[in-house]
Amino acid sequence: MLPIRRPHAGGQNPVGAHPADGRGWLLRLVIAFSCAQGAVSMARPAVSYRALSLGADERAIGVIAGVYALLPLFAAVPLGRRTDHGRCAPLLPLGVALIAGGCALGGTAGSLGALAAWSGVMGLGHLCFVIGAQSIVARRSAPAEQDRNFGHFTIGASLGQLVGPLAAGVLIGGDTGSTSALALVVAAGVAAVACASLWRIERPRGEGPGRRSAARPAAAGAVPVRRILGSRGVPAGMFISLAVLSATDILTAYLPVVGEHRGIAPATVGVLLGLRAAATIACRLVMTPLIRLLGRRALTVVTCAAAGLLCAGVALPLPVWALGVMLALLGFCLGVGQPLSMTTVVRAAPAEARSTALALRLTGNRLGQVAAPAGAGLVAGVAGVAAPFVTLGLLLCVAAGAAGRTE
Repeated sequence: MLPIRRPHAGGQNPVGAHPADGRGWLLRLVIAFSCAQGAVSMARPAVSYRALSLGADERAIGVIAGVYALLPLFAAVPLGRRTDHGRCAPLLPLGVALIAGGCALGGTAGSLGALAAWSGVMGLGHLCFVIGAQSIVARRSAPAEQDRNFGHFTIGASLGQLVGPLAAGVLIGGDTGSTSALALVVAAGVAAVACASLWRIERPRGEGPGRRSAARPAAAGAVPVRRILGSRGVPAGMFISLAVLSATDILTAYLPVVGEHRGIAPATVGVLLGLRAAATIACRLVMTPLIRLLGRRALTVVTCAAAGLLCAGVALPLPVWALGVMLALLGFCLGVGQPLSMTTVVRAAPAEARSTALALRLTGNRLGQVAAPAGAGLVAGVAGVAAPFVTLGLLLCVAAGAAGRTE
């Protein structure tokens, strides 16, 4: 894989975007992301079940889920800076290796501390992969293609979130200690498969300026983080992404706990999580006509507000079929926030700092992934396992208000 063209400083057109470009690179990226996200989505509930088998309570589950985001919290901006002035593709196999290693070694962990540590390694790998992949999409997409390409890119995440929990539900049985360990080892193998489609993701050398041209933005100095955060639309895009990802994360980590309390089998929990992911895929497949119908801002406001109400509804003692309907509707609404927040941040940020802006967005995500599970653990310990979903519902409603001020 060879260097790609860098964005022009004035940059209306991203790197190398022109009408003759094929989209084979995007398909390969979606396939790789599906594998990487599938491994993570299989591992997250498996980690929760393994922690329960090691004696964890609701608070400990929240802490372990938060550690997943702790290492990435400090690594996101440096990785974004590096990607703004260098290649994106090397981050992809590095991320796959860390995800696979964290999953495999988490499956052998015999203590809650070790399980939390390997969960953090898995989270760092996921961050590396996502920063590299999002930066490639931003560089290779013309402005008119950004919503569509980011939407298609995130279908990879949704496919992984669909298959991963279903696979975890199939593998995790009566002896949750040993079967959750098996699920983590299988997740490591799924992650490794992603490497098979990571070829020619970046553009060949002959299709853009050389390294010297690519280095000019670095020579002029990195754009200060304060300036990026001061760009209209960046903070709102970060907050929307944080709220949507926190909701998805808590659903993945805490639905197994809700299932334990309500007597719902692990396989059924996997089906419920899969329904949510399938609805998210459906949303992203029809997102372009939805944007034409409602507009980007109105679509984000409506779906965030509806997701907030539905997320709070998970706290109700519903029968399994009603919970499935609610999670499907919730998944559809949550499908909008991530791709549109990426486009919002990319368009609002300075052209020479788009990867750093995307990394800042991911930093916000990881802050949410640290704070939300830990807060959810505290709330669950005091008010019961369903209470965190009410808190997340309020967060999503605040995100709907922020979305109304993005343009």
